[in-house]
Amino acid sequence: MITIPDKMKEVMAHEGVVAIVTQGIEGPHMVNTWNSYLRISADGKLLVPVGYMHVTENNLAQNPRVLLTLGAREVEGSHGPGTGFFLEGTGTIVDFGPSFDSTKATFPWARAVLEIKISAAKQTL
Repeated sequence: MITIPDKMKEVMAHEGVVAIVTQGIEGPHMVNTWNSYLRISADGKLLVPVGYMHVTENNLAQNPRVLLTLGAREVEGSHGPGTGFFLEGTGTIVDFGPSFDSTKATFPWARAVLEIKISAAKQTL
């Protein structure tokens, strides 16, 4: 698991769309969420509140690999305004414990939390 880059934390502080990809029997599956929904756990995992994401949950039960992108126009990138990140990691859907409790306290609609152990983070812009 890697440390989340400071520039990515800056991106998370601005609104933008997050794309989360998992692999299932029928092929890749993508869901979206918002930058403002992302949190970082005390042990460095990326936390994503889960409302529905039933296909994502089923896919992760078979294959824990997760790909994720996020970005923000307001954050200075490598070549000017705007930057984004491409992440690779492994994910688990959790519906009890400290990360779930903290997620549920902030997002009462969450039925679970997606915990992602990031193995690679690449700035893309």
